[in-house]
Amino acid sequence: MKKILTILVLSFFVFANSFAGSDGELNLSKKSKSVKDCFEPINRITFSVNMGLDKVIFKPVAKGYRVLPSPVRAGVSNVLDNLTTLVTIPNNVLQGELGKAGVNTGRFAINTTIGVLGIFDVAEAIGFPEYEKEDYGQTLGTYGIGPGCYLVLPVIGPSTVRDTAGSFINIMGGDPWYNASVNGNNEYLSDSSYAASRVMSGIDFRAKNIDSFENLEKNSMDFYASVKSLYLQDRQMKISNTKAVIETMDDSDWEEIETN
Repeated sequence: MKKILTILVLSFFVFANSFAGSDGELNLSKKSKSVKDCFEPINRITFSVNMGLDKVIFKPVAKGYRVLPSPVRAGVSNVLDNLTTLVTIPNNVLQGELGKAGVNTGRFAINTTIGVLGIFDVAEAIGFPEYEKEDYGQTLGTYGIGPGCYLVLPVIGPSTVRDTAGSFINIMGGDPWYNASVNGNNEYLSDSSYAASRVMSGIDFRAKNIDSFENLEKNSMDFYASVKSLYLQDRQMKISNTKAVIETMDDSDWEEIETN
């Protein structure tokens, strides 16, 4: 149980890429679909704690990571994206997108071999379509399952009941990389391999979005409400596979934010 809880926390380090775009950068927009904030008092406390941790730990680490040469950071991002393909492919299948599943299988095979474990995105260079991440929360959404209440989880950050349930599917065997490293019992991988990849994914995401978060906080009347709106908007866009703006009853907490 302790190992599972540790992996769960690490697997969503610094918001876990939950509302990152396909390139790991935030998609900032003004409106989001109305979702009940059933636990708002507790959510706001958790959000404040998370922001405190971000200030003293996550942000400084991300700033240090940004000092690395750009080719190094690009290679790390490519490797991490290559690993997430292992979750995207089964979700392509579950959503009935067999063509995309085939494309992403080819992408993974090419980048893992010719691209040296994904350091180089050879698939994109030879004309593969832009990679779009899919996860089990998105799949549940395509099945018509509503988001449920909005949640802010310790360290993990913004989520919903549906997305949290989707995250647990990975622990139950839905992530081949998790199975290979944590449950594989082989001499090459261990649970620390999986944890390291999740931590690096969080650092990479936070580093890409330092300026976006600062702009969002500076221009928001209510930073908590802005992050919530951003997360819910982005999740709905991913589920519907569109970049259209979702209408909401009240977007008065939003200011115009410039993306980076």
